[in-house]
Amino acid sequence: MVGLDIGSKTIKIVELEETRGTYRLRASGIIGYKSSANDNLVDDKEVAVLSDIIRKLHKEAKIVGKDTVVSIPETQVYTRMIHFPLLTDSEIASAVKWEAEQYIPFPIDEAVIDYQVVDKNENATPPNVQVLLIAAPKVLVNRYIKLIQMSKLDLVAVETELMAISRSICPLDQTVIVADFGARSTNIAIVKNASLMMSRSIPTAGDAFTRAVAQGLGIESQQAEEYKKTYGLSSSNLDGKIKSILYPVLRMVSDEIKKAMHFYQSEAEGQAPRSLILTGGSSGMPEVASMMTELLGIEVSIGSPFSKIQMEADALKTLSGYAPFYAISVGLAMRT
Repeated sequence: MVGLDIGSKTIKIVELEETRGTYRLRASGIIGYKSSANDNLVDDKEVAVLSDIIRKLHKEAKIVGKDTVVSIPETQVYTRMIHFPLLTDSEIASAVKWEAEQYIPFPIDEAVIDYQVVDKNENATPPNVQVLLIAAPKVLVNRYIKLIQMSKLDLVAVETELMAISRSICPLDQTVIVADFGARSTNIAIVKNASLMMSRSIPTAGDAFTRAVAQGLGIESQQAEEYKKTYGLSSSNLDGKIKSILYPVLRMVSDEIKKAMHFYQSEAEGQAPRSLILTGGSSGMPEVASMMTELLGIEVSIGSPFSKIQMEADALKTLSGYAPFYAISVGLAMRT
């Protein structure tokens, strides 16, 4: 299976071979590009440009397969956990259609709706089933379908970014919280046993960190990006100047993570997450994990999307520095 992650600044592609539940990396690649708009795929011109880039990446990465799972931006997807009485599968399908109209923030006839059964609590009082509702604008999904067709690939499924991340980096036996640092948004998720339970997106992300450094030091954004990646939250470099600039922005993110944890525990009556897993480009900033531990008071780690994948030692060494970028594409390719 091929996993294709189209970010706002980079496109990542991964091809996995699956044998009896074991995954092996066959090929991977990443390419940068300049988006012509705030959101991907806003018009046919953007679709045409991106399809050319994807075909080039597919060839240069030496991807063989064409069966593709693609992600759509979390900021344009609506997810909600719904609790039903203990229903049969057919009853759940009917109930989701009926309930979706009151939950999603756009007309039902303009939406593509899907769902997954997360948990059946037969011994609860009363017995119930937890169902994750996923909805996206039909026009957006259709653009991604067109993009994959123009890229000469075969679309198998469209999935949310956080569903893919839950599959690639989250443990199978814990409740954790995930923060995915993109360029324009940070996606936050509660994940229980590698299944997505709750999600939200905030606009404070990689670009916000870069802007803060650029403004704080009076330098161009390209240089600020390098400073961010090189020095991050380290106190020992440049007398801690970059840390002092980045800290307020990171604290904003940590405050939103606290809100998500509080909501999940109080409103959704969920188990408190045992740890935070960071992923995405800005998770590679030096000392970001230790700083988040200080801000949140829980264990924080950097997600490893290749931890569930068999791969050659040379490939692992080559990709180790880029690992945070691949969490989505690996998770997409793991979909069976």
